[in-house]
Amino acid sequence: MGCFVSTPKDSGGNRRRPGSIGEVSVYVPGLRIPKPYDFAQSLGDYLSKNIVERLSALRTRIVVMAGQEGPTITRTKRKSATQHGGSTLADLQQALEDYLPVLLGLVEDGSHLQYKVQFVWVNQEDDAEETVMSNAWYEVLSVLHLMATLSLSQANLLLLPRTSTDGHQPKVSEESRRASVDIFLKAAGYLDCAVRHVLPQLPAELRRNLPVDLAEGVLRALCLQALGQGVDIQLGMAIDSTKATLAVKRRLACEMVKYWQQAQDNIMNLPLANGWGEKHRLFVKWKYIEAKAAAYYYHGLILDEGNTEKSHGMAVAALQAADEYFKESKKQCEAFNAALPLSRNPPLWGTMKYLCEKIPKDTSSKVRINRDLYSYERIMETAPTLPDFALALKPDEYQLPQVDPSWRTENVKGGQSVATNHLNG
Repeated sequence: MGCFVSTPKDSGGNRRRPGSIGEVSVYVPGLRIPKPYDFAQSLGDYLSKNIVERLSALRTRIVVMAGQEGPTITRTKRKSATQHGGSTLADLQQALEDYLPVLLGLVEDGSHLQYKVQFVWVNQEDDAEETVMSNAWYEVLSVLHLMATLSLSQANLLLLPRTSTDGHQPKVSEESRRASVDIFLKAAGYLDCAVRHVLPQLPAELRRNLPVDLAEGVLRALCLQALGQGVDIQLGMAIDSTKATLAVKRRLACEMVKYWQQAQDNIMNLPLANGWGEKHRLFVKWKYIEAKAAAYYYHGLILDEGNTEKSHGMAVAALQAADEYFKESKKQCEAFNAALPLSRNPPLWGTMKYLCEKIPKDTSSKVRINRDLYSYERIMETAPTLPDFALALKPDEYQLPQVDPSWRTENVKGGQSVATNHLNG
């Protein structure tokens, strides 16, 4: 039910990769790009000329835009982030949203038309350069993945610090931070829909042969990453707030650890080793370790508020763990940036700007004070277990759109309305 073909990576030059993608606040996978297709070849005998031409025009628009902008859309320059880059993302996102309702006519009520078209997409994280599948659900899955990727790219642009008008250090405005959380939830919603409602539509054999870009583990990991980065933004805003308690900050930091741990678990055994794939794996590892540094830091501060020798010893152990994880996170960050395509960190801001100053300083101070009070042997060598909190941030409830009305009114050749029969039957 839908054949597939994967093309080895050494067979052509469709996969264009930038050598460098500039500043990265959010990991954005390389864009999977659709290859041109003439719907009249396979659907001309079944559908009216109007629907065939509409499908072709909508998809060609995506092919052209993604082909032109795909290799450069993740290259980030703060000057153009809200000009060319932002408008390009919005235009391509709109093109995908326009295409999806018309595309869904091919799969409505199990229509046999879903197997008539060979959809071809160029991969980025998979070893195979491109994957061909004769199943329209593969096209729907690819469209949702691209919509999520564009959202992550939009969030990245919002979270690149900009030089303020007062001449102070580059920063990310509160408005941009709040907007980015909404975008993260939207991206997570696309990916959650892909996992729960689209993947199950594909036969088991096709699911096994999907490129790793679209593997369930990668889709789940990207969803969890979006939620984890959303919590990171919330933690940064809590740090800036005079009303947020240590308990609130610890809870957010511990939730962030769980999101990144789950993301890592989902991709741990997948063959992510081809350029973007290796960079993806390194990003998740870096952010997981960074989140643990934040969680142990706030856990240590709360433990230090206790009045017993045991609580102070546990506080020191937690802070020492935070310091070690922080040092390790810097090494992982360097490994991520050194992996191709090359990237670099934007100026520090938000959670990590605060913690890079506080963790070394507070750890050193607390260790010194407590070693003066207690013998070295009484200070715990092992960090205490982090508290376990339920995850609060959830993906948006994204639902696939209704099939375009043209499928209900257009007739196929021969006077029989296949679309109408499927939709009303």
